[in-house]
Amino acid sequence: MSRERRSTIGSDGDGDGDGGASRSGHRAMIVGVPSETAEGETRVSLIPKVAKKLVDRDIDVCVTSGAGVGSEWSDDAYREAGCTVVDGRDEVFDRADVICQVRGLAANEGEPMDPYREGQVVIGTLGPYDLEEGTWEELGDRRVSAFALEFMPRISRAQSMDVLSSMASVGGYKAALVAAERLPKLFPLEMTAAGTVQPAEVFVIGAGVSGLKAISTAERLGASVRGYDIRLEVKQEVESLGADFVELDLETEGSGDDEGYAVEMGEEFYEQQRKELGRVVPESDVVITTAAIPGAPAPELVSEEMITDMDDGSVIVDLAAADGGNCDPTVADETVTYEGVTVFGPTNLPATVPGTASQLFANNLYNFLDHLLEDGTLDIDTTDEIIDSTLLTHDGTIRRPHEESDEQDAEDEEDGTDEG
Repeated sequence: MSRERRSTIGSDGDGDGDGGASRSGHRAMIVGVPSETAEGETRVSLIPKVAKKLVDRDIDVCVTSGAGVGSEWSDDAYREAGCTVVDGRDEVFDRADVICQVRGLAANEGEPMDPYREGQVVIGTLGPYDLEEGTWEELGDRRVSAFALEFMPRISRAQSMDVLSSMASVGGYKAALVAAERLPKLFPLEMTAAGTVQPAEVFVIGAGVSGLKAISTAERLGASVRGYDIRLEVKQEVESLGADFVELDLETEGSGDDEGYAVEMGEEFYEQQRKELGRVVPESDVVITTAAIPGAPAPELVSEEMITDMDDGSVIVDLAAADGGNCDPTVADETVTYEGVTVFGPTNLPATVPGTASQLFANNLYNFLDHLLEDGTLDIDTTDEIIDSTLLTHDGTIRRPHEESDEQDAEDEEDGTDEG
């Protein structure tokens, strides 16, 4: 089996006191957990319970003091788990062989590139679609092995490592709660001596992980829920949660890729889609939009005209705000009122549930690390689909796996056309 590189981090060395030695006498590999620097980011990449699992495998874990405070994990909790807690964030980068981050590189908007050192391994959400050319080159020059968890393939053996799905689930849950809190009426049907209260009408656009979680949460809260997705194959999933599936008069062939993600459609399609949605959105008290396309702007699905026809006090939660939003009035990270309708544009709802979000993220990351480890060393085998899909740069090589995938898709499409 050919490999671009077989790492042996953690198997050799004399140990210099920073990481200590493993029980076998070899230098222990050091995993670093720096504090997050993005504004409003409360999550941490490894929680103490998960860090202890690494420590029990003779892997040292070095944590910046205060890294877990936002998600209610104290420095003492990390020390009790066997981690080393250091005062300076840069010290983690100096010591660690592997850096674990919730948000690194382009995902850490507005922040300079972290001081990754020669040959370091970086794992986290890294914003690969937005990396500038200079950053790619610098990662290559530093021979950094950068793994972007956003590119985790949707295959069964990678499910336990799928950070995007974990965070989308938390975001969908919280979106339903945000809407329920702001809506000036109850979600459930209420039969009272003072009269009957009709259930809130909730419409969820997009039935991916976040949409399905929003549907299930709104259902549990007692609302009357409808869901919509251009991929008709998800109809059964929507209905299994107790919601009604809205079918629009649209041609949806080719709307999803092999991994189940929605793909970008033509403007003519979106224009017809908006026309069809125009009869559903105004009937809703709450609209939660989740339609996103990896590496592309979010499609605009909800127009100002539709919102104007909604009742005053209605609520929209636009989970695609980070990519431009599905609604015309959406402003990223702001709450605006348009014609009496409140429009939320959150870009990081998981950070508002930091305890659970950090727990899930840490478990995903641990499972990915476990996949890389072989006998206590890192084995970066690019013939493995999981590694090949997520590895951005390695051993001085700039790989750009997402661009390679796009080129391959284009070739496959051309081949299919020729054969047809």
